Amino acid sequence: MANSSFSLLKTLRFLPFFLTQLSGAFNDALFKSAFTLLVTFYAAKFGGLSAAMASNLIAGLFILPFLLFSATSGQLSDKFDKTRLMRAVKVFEIVIVSVAAYGFLFEAAWVLYVCVFLMGVHSTIFGPAKYAYLPQHLSNNEVVGGNGLVEMATFVAILVGSIVAGELVHQGASGVWAIALLCVTVAVFGWAASQMMPVSQPMASLKNVQMNWNPLSETLHNLRIARQDMAVFYAMIGISWLWFFGAIFLTHFAPLAKEMLASNERVVTLMLATFSIGIGVGSVLCEKLSRHQLEIGLVPFGAMGMTVFGVDLYFAIGSFVQAGLPVGEMGAMDFLAHAGSVRLLTDLFLLSLFSGLYSVPLYTMIQTYAQPTHRARIIAANNILNALFMIVASLLALGLTAMGANVAQILGAAAVLNALVAIYIFRLVPTFFLRFFAWVVSGLLYRVRYVNRDVIPRQGAAILVANHVSFVDALLLMAASPRPIRFVMDAQIFKMPVLSWVFRKLNAIPITSAKDDAFLMEQAFLKVAKELEDGQLVCIFPEGRLTPDGKIGQFRQGISKILALHAAPVVPCALQGLWGSFFSRKYGAAMTRPFVRGFFSKVQVVVGQSILPEQATPSRLEAAVRDLRGDWA
Repeated sequence: MANSSFSLLKTLRFLPFFLTQLSGAFNDALFKSAFTLLVTFYAAKFGGLSAAMASNLIAGLFILPFLLFSATSGQLSDKFDKTRLMRAVKVFEIVIVSVAAYGFLFEAAWVLYVCVFLMGVHSTIFGPAKYAYLPQHLSNNEVVGGNGLVEMATFVAILVGSIVAGELVHQGASGVWAIALLCVTVAVFGWAASQMMPVSQPMASLKNVQMNWNPLSETLHNLRIARQDMAVFYAMIGISWLWFFGAIFLTHFAPLAKEMLASNERVVTLMLATFSIGIGVGSVLCEKLSRHQLEIGLVPFGAMGMTVFGVDLYFAIGSFVQAGLPVGEMGAMDFLAHAGSVRLLTDLFLLSLFSGLYSVPLYTMIQTYAQPTHRARIIAANNILNALFMIVASLLALGLTAMGANVAQILGAAAVLNALVAIYIFRLVPTFFLRFFAWVVSGLLYRVRYVNRDVIPRQGAAILVANHVSFVDALLLMAASPRPIRFVMDAQIFKMPVLSWVFRKLNAIPITSAKDDAFLMEQAFLKVAKELEDGQLVCIFPEGRLTPDGKIGQFRQGISKILALHAAPVVPCALQGLWGSFFSRKYGAAMTRPFVRGFFSKVQVVVGQSILPEQATPSRLEAAVRDLRGDWA
């Protein structure tokens, strides 16, 4: 971890950006939390709206600019220097919080509502520049760690900002003065940090592109671009759903504390702190669990946790209420001493931790796979989708409130909806679930070490060749690769019950000998050539069958025919440590002796240097794989 992510904080290409982002997130949290608490607990002075109505109005005003201006902000980030744009945004932030200071000091609720909208404008412009900045200044191996740090910092800032807001609001008039002064001070600090950021010039081809000031047509254009790569588009949908889910929870902490838990603003701060710490821990933990690369298999894992602990939170609130509430509003210490508070906070923490595991791979996926010429505009389109989902979340919450639902029921409904939406998304894109399965196999059933995995090309056509030891070879190679792989496999294995479903979802290509089915063999070669023409990564096992004795068999001529149809670099890979496992044929039929090796057996996947297509003969590839595997079968 120290060598991959936190070490970025020592570099000028990341630290000033990190501090700029951190200060902005802190100010957002401080301002919105303070205003939400004031309109919740001091409604007579700040507008007189109900707690639920005020919370949803603040959320809606902050979201609205994402709908109106995201398309324009994406163009600005692609066309102009992102660093200069972010510096200008920080100047704008100083102006906004200065106006907000007036609203706080003179209890002018309408001024503060306007500033909420303007802070939304600030975030709308800053977001695409922020996420497009990272892949421009970080290497491929650093993007996951950089995203994790940014997500962690964002929610740590939310945590600290919420705690500070809660404490200062609790102190009355003097605290409100302190909030006004602190907002301005932090904005100035953020502007100063932005002055040290390195330049982020746009691609030369974008400098002369004409701006489209029509937000509707530009938004539709950006969505069409995103849909050219459905993996990016579905990642956008997944992120937008997280914002829907998070918006419902974050906007209901204050009403939950006041109306159901009989607690004061300090308990709201405690819940926000717990939620923020969980997101931060999950975001940083994501890099470790993904082994420092993009791992979309964590997305289903995160979705499962969000539902499980969201549903349990509903029951935890019910248990808390049924245990009996004291007269008056509880402070944080009384809340913690109350029966059920530990369960409630644990659910909040774990729900948010799994949300962090869910979000970081999706953001990294967009940054990694989006076309560099349109990256900021695709992120802007994602922001628009986020805004739409959050507006729907607010409308749903208001509708359920009007129907008589209490806060606990609204949160429970969101958790159940999360399960339904997750199932729908993973049916549309089974790769998410299959990568999760590969992650489980490679991380839980075995202790897998990957050697030289960075050699696998991140873009463009290439062929992986490997020895064939077990029925999980494809899953381990899938876990090693930063991108999807099209596997070519024996037709008999392809047809095996249960595994057949997995192979079909992987878009695997069945193949057989000419003797068994000449037509199927020819179709397989043509399909492989088409995948390579489309720039895909294809993997074949040139032995043509699982090893019956642990030794590497002779590589067949199929690889030569593939290269004759479409030349592409060939990357040799060796699987070590799988011979004798439950999934191998060491003891006869595979998968018949479940405890023969036990869990967490050591396995290694070794990747060799790519070989030019004209040099990639079967004998040379066989020798390369033998050298990589060595004596460890």
